[in-house]
Amino acid sequence: MDKTITYIVAIIAVAALVVATYGFIVFEGEISDLNSSVSDIQKELTNSQNLDGSINTIEGQLVDIQDQLSIYQSAITELEEEMGIYNSNMSALEQLLNEQQEQISEYQETIQEQQEHLAEYQKVTLVDDVGNVVTLTSAPERIVSLSPSNTEILFAVGAGDSVVGVTDYCNYPYNFTAWIEAGNMTSIGNFWQPSIEPIVVLEPDLVLASSGSLEAAKALKNLGYAVLVVDGHTIDDVLQDVLLVGRATYKNTESIALVTEMRARIDAVVNQAADATTPKVYHEVWNDPLMSVGPTTFIDEMITLAGGENIFHDATTSWPIVSSEAIIEKNPDVMFFPDMYMGRANFYETMEAVESRPGWDTITAVQNGALYEINADIISRSGPRIVDALETLAKMVHPEIFGQP
Repeated sequence: MDKTITYIVAIIAVAALVVATYGFIVFEGEISDLNSSVSDIQKELTNSQNLDGSINTIEGQLVDIQDQLSIYQSAITELEEEMGIYNSNMSALEQLLNEQQEQISEYQETIQEQQEHLAEYQKVTLVDDVGNVVTLTSAPERIVSLSPSNTEILFAVGAGDSVVGVTDYCNYPYNFTAWIEAGNMTSIGNFWQPSIEPIVVLEPDLVLASSGSLEAAKALKNLGYAVLVVDGHTIDDVLQDVLLVGRATYKNTESIALVTEMRARIDAVVNQAADATTPKVYHEVWNDPLMSVGPTTFIDEMITLAGGENIFHDATTSWPIVSSEAIIEKNPDVMFFPDMYMGRANFYETMEAVESRPGWDTITAVQNGALYEINADIISRSGPRIVDALETLAKMVHPEIFGQP
């Protein structure tokens, strides 16, 4: 019986052990599940803590954004205030512009009226050296010059840009031959009795003629062209011609300034020579036959202004034919010769040839070596360079006052 009890107790112990073991295993599983749940809860807590950090960060950023928005709002407010001032100024400016526009409109109406009046005053009526009357309504844009002196006047008063035609003898103030060859200007040929055909081709609105082109001037005038004959014989004539060309080319200011300068230079020579002696002067224009200069010419006048006495001042013509005997008899103290004439250079050959002329060794000018050469262009052309000629003559007549020529 004791064994039975022992067996029963053993069986119960084994069963209890089995139950305990099962319970332990189940408990361990529950503990493991619990630990897993705790781990999940910890993860959740960690995530929650991270979320709280993110929320805190976001909240901080929101605060910064709000501060920035406040700054922007303040700036916008200031800009709106400035825009208000700007709009106010713009309104005032618009009002001022409107007033200015009204004033400009009034000025334009006044200008239009003045232009209409000026159009009437722009008409220029001129009388040339032979009495022809010419009326111009505007500044000429195409001018033809029929003499070297007139070409020099045109360029001297500032109208050179309008010159489209010159003669073969025009050579100052530029080398017009080169211009003609380059096609920048046209030559109408000779200045003495030129043909009108090459002039008409140029369609000039003003032609300046001279005594060498009177027939051409008449023909052109009959064809309806504006023609002025400009050919002064005295210094005052030349000065008046400069003013005439200035008016004809609408260069009044320039021509007046030029004449003022020329008069000042002339007066300077006259004043310095006023109290000097009066040497006798001979000017040879040509040698075969001998030709000199007489009264009513600007050369005769220049000799006088330079302080000399033209030995043929009492001639009956402006360009007298003279004899060698008359020259010897009048016994000039000074003699001067052009370096060329009619395209011929040194027609008298040399000064030595002049000195060796029969009987000329008794002339005071020859004995004292007072024989001079002068630029033919400045002494023969009735243009602005006559003052250059006067100053050169003054040196020949009175080197003790004006210096050697």
